[in-house]
Amino acid sequence: MTAGDGTGRPRRRRPLHAEEKALWDHVTRSIRPLQPLPRLAEAAEPPPEPAPPEAEKPKPARPLAAPPAPKPRPGPPALAPLEPKLRRRLSRGAEVDARLDLHGLTQAAAHGRLIAFLRGAQGAGHSLVLVITGKGGEGMQVLAGEGGRGVLRRLVPQWLAAPELRAVVVGFETAGRGHGGEGALYVRVRRVREGRP
Repeated sequence: MTAGDGTGRPRRRRPLHAEEKALWDHVTRSIRPLQPLPRLAEAAEPPPEPAPPEAEKPKPARPLAAPPAPKPRPGPPALAPLEPKLRRRLSRGAEVDARLDLHGLTQAAAHGRLIAFLRGAQGAGHSLVLVITGKGGEGMQVLAGEGGRGVLRRLVPQWLAAPELRAVVVGFETAGRGHGGEGALYVRVRRVREGRP
């Protein structure tokens, strides 16, 4: 492919000036081929004899060090254990600030209601709320496409850990027996700082 001036005609090469030619000769003298090409005279010579066994042995190659494992990034809020004092109070019958029962709701309705409830709880200054998901027992009615029994029990923790609720949820954990056990979650709500929404 020839370079052109945009008219389709090939561009003529100009002759090198004396300084350019001297520079080019200097550069080309310092170039060495990556792999030397065998010459016919050298190809006819016998290969050099191997070094005697007493000669210095090549050092074994060091194994490559494995790259350092990536540092785990801080993830979304997960199970944030309650303080022992608060846990004892709850087990003795202390009440939570508010509660939400999601029994009988579809996934879409439960998700919308959960977000609205948690934002309202934060606005009201609540610090600990109870979200009842149900255990997904035999008597639950399964709607087509809703994922079967216990779907809210599986999905609510995922929703609580989602980025959209990071500003609202500090953490959560399974509720005590008096508040529903495995069919409910204590959710710790982040307090709103003064001057912040």
